[in-house]
Amino acid sequence: MGIRIAAYPKCFEYHIGLHRTMSVFDWISMAQAELDVEGLEMYDRFFTSLDRDHILRVVDAASAAGFVIPMFICSPDFTNPDPEERKRAVEYQTKMVQVAKLLGGKGTVCRILSGQSRPEVSQEQGVEWVVEAIQQVIPVAREHGVILGMENHYKDSQWSHPEFALKMEVFLEIVEAIEERQCFGVQYDPSNAIVAGDDPIELLEAVKDRVVSMHASDRYLKAGVTMEEFRRADRTMGYAPYLCHGVIGKGLNDYDKIFSTLSEIGYDGWVSIEDGVNGIHEMRESAQFLQLMRDKHFAYLLNK
Repeated sequence: MGIRIAAYPKCFEYHIGLHRTMSVFDWISMAQAELDVEGLEMYDRFFTSLDRDHILRVVDAASAAGFVIPMFICSPDFTNPDPEERKRAVEYQTKMVQVAKLLGGKGTVCRILSGQSRPEVSQEQGVEWVVEAIQQVIPVAREHGVILGMENHYKDSQWSHPEFALKMEVFLEIVEAIEERQCFGVQYDPSNAIVAGDDPIELLEAVKDRVVSMHASDRYLKAGVTMEEFRRADRTMGYAPYLCHGVIGKGLNDYDKIFSTLSEIGYDGWVSIEDGVNGIHEMRESAQFLQLMRDKHFAYLLNK
């Protein structure tokens, strides 16, 4: 079928999921009017209820607007020192897999994370807990035909600490410890690699045979900030202070290289716009850019 483009309302994330000044149905209507994309990515906090009837109302609204829902993000925390909390995190992720199946059917990618980078949890211990938790969720994903996409994430907005697997070294240790290939893979985010101080292309090369979905965004150095200052930045507290969001394709990411690499491996999954924090106009421009990248690097699929 070829690579497809979805959108996530980064600019309205708090409006929908926290303050409730905008509903997920408002977002679907806006996307229909403003964006030329094939899918909409959803977030568990966008829903006022996880009851089946409510979820199916969202699915029906998206379908009526011409969209599918191929990706669903949630934020499990598997690194809590309390075993009961880790158990609850597994139960939560299990529920999210079931919601993902309702949203998009078989083949839907449901995000999975490692958890928070708590100072008292060592890398060795944290990796053990995360791998153990993911292994418990995999059978559920297999049962429902859902794919777990582990994201090289930075920090959930409601967390106190950044991602445990923020650095590429830790992320790869976890991914490589999990042999499952059908129901588990990588949700690649090049901008999060930049925020972590890693090379997005190096990360992609390391995981390219396991990429099941991708978040597309871009980052810019703030005015007056040098690359050297950014490299020295403390990434343990909040979002990196020297970076800002913007239109995809105009920042630090090399999207030509990213798309050519995906093309070489025959990637045929979804790329979801996860940017446009300054408004829907940026999302429109980002969508147009990604369509150009798709046409340039995946023409051989489009012509089949």
